[in-house]
Amino acid sequence: MDHSADASGLLEGSDIGSQKDRVVTEEEWLQKWEMGNIGFHKEQGHPLLKKYLDVLLNGRSGLRIFFPLCGKAVEMKWLADMGHSVVGVEVSEEAVKEFFSDHSLPYCEEPVPEISGAKMFQSTSGNISLYCCSIYDLSSSIVGKFDGVWDRGALVAVNPCDRQRYASLMINLVEKNSSYLLVTVSYDPNKHKGPPFYVPESEIKSLFGNCCEIKCLEKVDDFSERHRQWGLDYFLEVLYLLKFVA
Repeated sequence: MDHSADASGLLEGSDIGSQKDRVVTEEEWLQKWEMGNIGFHKEQGHPLLKKYLDVLLNGRSGLRIFFPLCGKAVEMKWLADMGHSVVGVEVSEEAVKEFFSDHSLPYCEEPVPEISGAKMFQSTSGNISLYCCSIYDLSSSIVGKFDGVWDRGALVAVNPCDRQRYASLMINLVEKNSSYLLVTVSYDPNKHKGPPFYVPESEIKSLFGNCCEIKCLEKVDDFSERHRQWGLDYFLEVLYLLKFVA
């Protein structure tokens, strides 16, 4: 683990390798869901959210919490069951429908008038609303603003050339005093083309540093056989708290 931490430190501030020009199309993401190639999905939920849930909620109840590029994240159900209102966005209708079926949740679907071709799937209880469209089609006039964000598998899945656009959108979607938990990954970007993409801390600061306080909460050794097959020798998950101050 010490070696892993040292290795990731050496990369901080360095080039992200050939990844900066890498583009994954919407069709490729849809195909991953159709083929069941979703190794990024965590059936048991993410341990870092469980551990730092109090940091996200900050003693508040009845929050609006946003899940960008949500897939069928089980944490959406957890937070809704705690009394929060959850909004997600996901390009794959397959993923959205699987979320509701996995949890035996009845839902209704309706078009989103402001976005051509988009659909909104809402639990009949009303506390989970998932938009099926490109995240870049969303705006605060459509989905409102949020008190908290759980960003795991989102920023790291965005094409590197789109990160500034993504960050600008996220900044516009959060309320002042909101808490944004961001999970990135750290590995040698010259050994794996991504996604998930390597996002160094220097880039987090560049993207978000002008409007929030950034704190690295934890680095976790998440190396597995899957990563070894990618040709990697270390793989870390890095959790940040972005605190948007009034």
